[in-house]
Amino acid sequence: MKILKSIVLLAVATLLAMPMQAQKDEKAVYQITDDVEVPHTIVQNQASSGTCWCFAGTGFVEAEILRKYDVKLNLSEMYFVRWAYAKKFDRFVQMHGVTNLSCGGEVIDVLYAMTDAGMITDEAYPGFMEGFARHNHGELQKAIEGYAKTVTQKSSGRILYETYPKALKGILDAYLGEVPEEFEYNGAKYDPKSFAEKYALDLNDYVQFASFTDKEMYKPFNIMIPDNWTNTPSYNMPFDEMMAELDNALNNGYTVGWAQDVSDKGFSRKAGVAIVPTDDVNAIRESNPKAFKKMTDTEVLEKQYTFEYVIPEKEVTEEMHQTAYNDWSTGDDHSMLIVGIAHDQNGTKYYKVKNSWGETGPYAGYWYCSEQFVKLHTVFFTVNKAAFSDTMKDKLF
Repeated sequence: MKILKSIVLLAVATLLAMPMQAQKDEKAVYQITDDVEVPHTIVQNQASSGTCWCFAGTGFVEAEILRKYDVKLNLSEMYFVRWAYAKKFDRFVQMHGVTNLSCGGEVIDVLYAMTDAGMITDEAYPGFMEGFARHNHGELQKAIEGYAKTVTQKSSGRILYETYPKALKGILDAYLGEVPEEFEYNGAKYDPKSFAEKYALDLNDYVQFASFTDKEMYKPFNIMIPDNWTNTPSYNMPFDEMMAELDNALNNGYTVGWAQDVSDKGFSRKAGVAIVPTDDVNAIRESNPKAFKKMTDTEVLEKQYTFEYVIPEKEVTEEMHQTAYNDWSTGDDHSMLIVGIAHDQNGTKYYKVKNSWGETGPYAGYWYCSEQFVKLHTVFFTVNKAAFSDTMKDKLF
């Protein structure tokens, strides 16, 4: 009886495991192969905070320190976030409340913060609200905005410029924790300034670059987006040259900060890829005749964004990119770090991108964005000037 019972249980377990095994054995729709991967640090999680810029920027700084000093650091994003809030608050008051006080920013802001206030390890300053093990900034943002309105209303008859920085520090301390004056790393003690000096990066070595048809080529200009609150200029260059410089950086061991739009439905959280599918029915049919044979044209087009098949893409032009910026189809709603180049089973080119949503999705926190998606939805890139080709350096500097 015991033997029979064991046989029955084994049979049931085998049957239950079959669908799971079949799922494991089933090939992913997008079969991605890495071609280039620049050394970088681990994927982090911004959780319920709008501070993607800081996670991308901190990852960028960590990758630069790794490249320059061969040291892998885990820096505190929230130390840079509170620096940014203090600077934005001052700006808000000085501009009489007519400016951006959101949680947004850009990759290069981390370099500004590091230069001005130093840096600290994540271990020494995780920046979690008391009782939380993940970031949650909903109330923090409202508290800062509410206090900023109170200050600018001049309830005491004037702007209390001596007082509000202390009160703002209290808000930041309450929600992010107090910053330690000293911390330990590898058996030595540092303050934020001395730690940044130990692994120094020169702010002047870093620039933003972009491609817009309505601006003079090879000259810096200010991209008009709300989160560029520091008014950092970007160098303009022709569309194809911008993409070539992106490749040149990655091929030579430099990560690239990326300001872009991920609200487009071609950016799939489920599939872990981002594409710009064609709306040419015949091209879609020809890409997989067997799969689309019995479908109507309408049904074929409905498969564009299901990510059930590898769909051919549109060829994005500089005119399409400019139009997308002008009509807000492309906006600066997210920042990530580009760390490599890859291709799928059809030879289509992708960029490997480190996100800040934790180790989620099929690629454990990384996304593969097609070349066409990057072309269409890029606002600008951030890079070390040394990563430019010699030809581009001659044109820009």
